[in-house]
Amino acid sequence: MNAPLSPLVHLIDDDEAVRSSLALLISTVGLRVQGWADPQAFLRDFPRQDIGAIVLDVRMPGISGLTVLDTLVAQGVDQPVIMLTGHGTVEMCRRAFKAGAAEFLEKPVDDEALLEAVQNAVRQHVQSRERLSADRVARERYAQLSEREKEVVGLIVQGLTNKEIGRALSLSPRTVETHRANLFAKLQAESLAQLIRQYAAVVDEGDG
Repeated sequence: MNAPLSPLVHLIDDDEAVRSSLALLISTVGLRVQGWADPQAFLRDFPRQDIGAIVLDVRMPGISGLTVLDTLVAQGVDQPVIMLTGHGTVEMCRRAFKAGAAEFLEKPVDDEALLEAVQNAVRQHVQSRERLSADRVARERYAQLSEREKEVVGLIVQGLTNKEIGRALSLSPRTVETHRANLFAKLQAESLAQLIRQYAAVVDEGDG
Protein backbone atom coordinates (compact mmCIF):
# COMPACT_ATOMS: atom_id res chain seq x y z
CA MET A 1 0.00 0.00 0.00
CA ASN A 2 1.32 3.46 -0.89
CA ALA A 3 2.33 5.72 1.99
CA PRO A 4 -0.01 8.69 2.46
CA LEU A 5 1.18 11.94 0.95
CA SER A 6 2.49 14.61 3.28
CA PRO A 7 0.23 17.61 3.96
CA LEU A 8 -0.08 20.11 1.13
CA VAL A 9 0.02 23.87 1.65
CA HIS A 10 -1.82 25.94 -0.97
CA LEU A 11 -0.16 29.33 -1.49
CA ILE A 12 -2.24 31.98 -3.27
CA ASP A 13 -0.43 35.20 -4.24
CA ASP A 14 -0.37 37.01 -7.59
CA ASP A 15 3.28 38.04 -7.09
CA GLU A 16 5.47 35.28 -8.59
CA ALA A 17 8.57 36.30 -6.63
CA VAL A 18 6.64 36.17 -3.35
CA ARG A 19 5.14 32.79 -4.23
CA SER A 20 8.52 31.34 -5.06
CA SER A 21 10.25 32.59 -1.93
CA LEU A 22 7.44 31.57 0.42
CA ALA A 23 7.11 28.16 -1.24
CA LEU A 24 10.84 27.56 -0.77
CA LEU A 25 10.61 28.63 2.87
CA ILE A 26 7.64 26.40 3.67
CA SER A 27 9.26 23.43 1.93
CA THR A 28 12.20 23.61 4.35
CA VAL A 29 10.03 22.08 7.09
CA GLY A 30 9.06 19.13 4.91
CA LEU A 31 5.71 20.38 3.65
CA ARG A 32 4.62 20.21 0.04
CA VAL A 33 3.52 23.52 -1.50
CA GLN A 34 1.30 24.29 -4.49
CA GLY A 35 1.35 27.87 -5.69
CA TRP A 36 -1.58 29.67 -7.29
CA ALA A 37 -1.38 33.02 -9.09
CA ASP A 38 -5.11 33.18 -9.81
CA PRO A 39 -7.46 32.95 -6.79
CA GLN A 40 -10.41 32.12 -9.08
CA ALA A 41 -8.51 29.12 -10.46
CA PHE A 42 -7.68 28.08 -6.92
CA LEU A 43 -11.34 28.21 -5.86
CA ARG A 44 -12.33 26.22 -8.92
CA ASP A 45 -9.66 23.54 -8.92
CA PHE A 46 -8.06 22.91 -5.54
CA PRO A 47 -8.84 19.48 -4.04
CA ARG A 48 -11.00 19.90 -0.95
CA GLN A 49 -9.95 16.52 0.45
CA ASP A 50 -6.33 17.58 0.90
CA ILE A 51 -4.80 17.62 4.35
CA GLY A 52 -2.92 20.87 4.91
CA ALA A 53 -3.44 24.61 5.05
CA ILE A 54 -4.02 27.67 2.85
CA VAL A 55 -1.76 30.73 2.79
CA LEU A 56 -3.70 33.57 1.18
CA ASP A 57 -2.67 37.09 0.19
CA VAL A 58 -5.27 39.76 0.99
CA ARG A 59 -4.71 42.15 -1.93
CA MET A 60 -4.95 40.55 -5.37
CA PRO A 61 -6.36 41.85 -8.66
CA GLY A 62 -9.91 40.80 -9.49
CA ILE A 63 -10.85 39.30 -6.13
CA SER A 64 -9.60 40.06 -2.63
CA GLY A 65 -8.25 37.48 -0.24
CA LEU A 66 -11.05 38.28 2.19
CA THR A 67 -13.60 37.44 -0.51
CA VAL A 68 -11.77 34.18 -1.18
CA LEU A 69 -11.88 33.44 2.56
CA ASP A 70 -15.62 34.15 2.69
CA THR A 71 -16.13 31.81 -0.28
CA LEU A 72 -14.12 29.02 1.33
CA VAL A 73 -16.11 29.31 4.54
CA ALA A 74 -19.40 29.35 2.64
CA GLN A 75 -18.36 26.18 0.80
CA GLY A 76 -17.53 24.42 4.06
CA VAL A 77 -13.82 24.11 3.30
CA ASP A 78 -12.07 22.99 6.49
CA GLN A 79 -8.42 23.74 5.74
CA PRO A 80 -7.14 26.49 8.08
CA VAL A 81 -6.43 29.78 6.28
CA ILE A 82 -3.47 32.06 7.03
CA MET A 83 -3.90 35.59 5.68
CA LEU A 84 -0.95 37.72 4.48
CA THR A 85 -1.02 41.43 3.71
CA GLY A 86 1.41 44.24 3.06
CA HIS A 87 -1.14 46.89 4.01
CA GLY A 88 -2.83 45.58 7.13
CA THR A 89 -5.30 47.52 9.22
CA VAL A 90 -6.96 46.71 12.50
CA GLU A 91 -10.32 46.51 10.73
CA MET A 92 -8.94 44.16 8.07
CA CYS A 93 -7.41 41.93 10.74
CA ARG A 94 -10.67 41.92 12.73
CA ARG A 95 -12.70 41.02 9.66
CA ALA A 96 -10.31 38.21 8.71
CA PHE A 97 -10.53 36.58 12.14
CA LYS A 98 -14.30 37.08 12.26
CA ALA A 99 -14.54 35.31 8.88
CA GLY A 100 -12.60 32.35 10.20
CA ALA A 101 -8.93 32.98 9.43
CA ALA A 102 -6.50 30.95 11.55
CA GLU A 103 -3.81 33.62 11.48
CA PHE A 104 -3.17 37.12 10.07
CA LEU A 105 0.43 38.13 9.26
CA GLU A 106 1.87 41.32 7.77
CA LYS A 107 4.41 41.44 4.93
CA PRO A 108 7.31 41.34 4.86
CA VAL A 109 6.44 38.29 6.88
CA ASP A 110 8.84 36.99 9.49
CA ASP A 111 10.09 33.56 8.41
CA GLU A 112 9.74 31.96 11.84
CA ALA A 113 6.29 33.45 12.39
CA LEU A 114 5.05 32.08 9.06
CA LEU A 115 6.53 28.64 9.59
CA GLU A 116 5.04 28.44 13.07
CA ALA A 117 1.63 29.53 11.78
CA VAL A 118 1.70 27.04 8.90
CA GLN A 119 2.83 24.13 11.05
CA ASN A 120 0.21 24.91 13.70
CA ALA A 121 -2.48 25.14 11.01
CA VAL A 122 -1.48 21.81 9.45
CA ARG A 123 -1.38 20.15 12.88
CA GLN A 124 -4.83 21.56 13.66
CA HIS A 125 -6.21 20.26 10.36
CA VAL A 126 -4.78 16.77 10.84
CA GLN A 127 -6.36 16.58 14.31
CA SER A 128 -9.68 17.89 12.99
CA ARG A 129 -9.80 15.31 10.20
CA GLU A 130 -8.89 12.53 12.65
CA ARG A 131 -11.77 13.56 14.93
CA LEU A 132 -14.18 13.63 11.99
CA SER A 133 -13.04 10.17 10.90
CA ALA A 134 -13.42 8.77 14.41
CA ASP A 135 -16.88 10.32 14.75
CA ARG A 136 -17.96 8.86 11.40
CA VAL A 137 -16.82 5.39 12.46
CA ALA A 138 -18.69 5.79 15.78
CA ARG A 139 -21.91 6.69 13.95
CA GLU A 140 -21.53 3.71 11.60
CA ARG A 141 -21.02 1.34 14.53
CA TYR A 142 -23.91 2.86 16.50
CA ALA A 143 -26.21 2.31 13.51
CA GLN A 144 -25.57 -1.44 13.85
CA LEU A 145 -27.18 -1.56 17.29
CA SER A 146 -30.72 -2.80 17.76
CA GLU A 147 -33.25 -0.40 19.26
CA ARG A 148 -33.05 -2.25 22.58
CA GLU A 149 -29.24 -2.04 22.55
CA LYS A 150 -29.50 1.71 21.92
CA GLU A 151 -31.77 2.00 24.97
CA VAL A 152 -29.31 0.01 27.06
CA VAL A 153 -26.26 2.01 25.99
CA GLY A 154 -28.10 5.25 26.73
CA LEU A 155 -28.73 4.09 30.29
CA ILE A 156 -25.17 2.78 30.70
CA VAL A 157 -23.86 6.21 29.77
CA GLN A 158 -26.15 7.73 32.42
CA GLY A 159 -24.35 5.58 34.99
CA LEU A 160 -27.07 3.01 35.71
CA THR A 161 -26.12 -0.49 36.88
CA ASN A 162 -27.33 -3.62 35.12
CA LYS A 163 -30.01 -4.11 37.79
CA GLU A 164 -31.20 -0.51 37.43
CA ILE A 165 -31.26 -0.85 33.64
CA GLY A 166 -33.22 -4.09 33.99
CA ARG A 167 -35.82 -2.40 36.16
CA ALA A 168 -36.07 0.59 33.82
CA LEU A 169 -36.59 -1.61 30.74
CA SER A 170 -38.39 -4.54 32.44
CA LEU A 171 -35.54 -6.91 31.59
CA SER A 172 -33.70 -9.51 33.66
CA PRO A 173 -30.13 -8.66 34.69
CA ARG A 174 -28.91 -11.57 32.55
CA THR A 175 -30.65 -10.12 29.48
CA VAL A 176 -29.16 -6.71 30.21
CA GLU A 177 -25.72 -8.30 30.48
CA THR A 178 -26.22 -9.96 27.10
CA HIS A 179 -27.24 -6.68 25.49
CA ARG A 180 -24.30 -4.98 27.18
CA ALA A 181 -21.82 -7.53 25.83
CA ASN A 182 -23.32 -7.30 22.33
CA LEU A 183 -23.21 -3.52 22.15
CA PHE A 184 -19.64 -3.37 23.49
CA ALA A 185 -18.67 -5.82 20.72
CA LYS A 186 -20.54 -3.94 17.98
CA LEU A 187 -19.08 -0.59 19.06
CA GLN A 188 -15.63 -2.22 19.47
CA ALA A 189 -15.32 -0.45 22.81
CA GLU A 190 -12.73 -1.93 25.17
CA SER A 191 -13.69 0.24 28.13
CA LEU A 192 -16.55 2.27 29.50
CA ALA A 193 -14.62 5.45 28.63
CA GLN A 194 -14.41 4.40 24.97
CA LEU A 195 -18.11 3.57 24.99
CA ILE A 196 -19.01 6.98 26.40
CA ARG A 197 -16.73 8.78 23.92
CA GLN A 198 -18.31 6.99 20.94
CA TYR A 199 -21.83 7.58 22.26
CA ALA A 200 -21.07 11.28 22.81
CA ALA A 201 -19.89 11.59 19.18
CA VAL A 202 -23.21 10.18 17.97
CA VAL A 203 -25.37 12.24 20.32
CA ASP A 204 -23.50 15.44 19.40
CA GLU A 205 -24.51 14.81 15.79
CA GLY A 206 -28.14 14.50 16.83
CA ASP A 207 -28.35 10.77 16.10
CA GLY A 208 -28.66 9.56 19.69
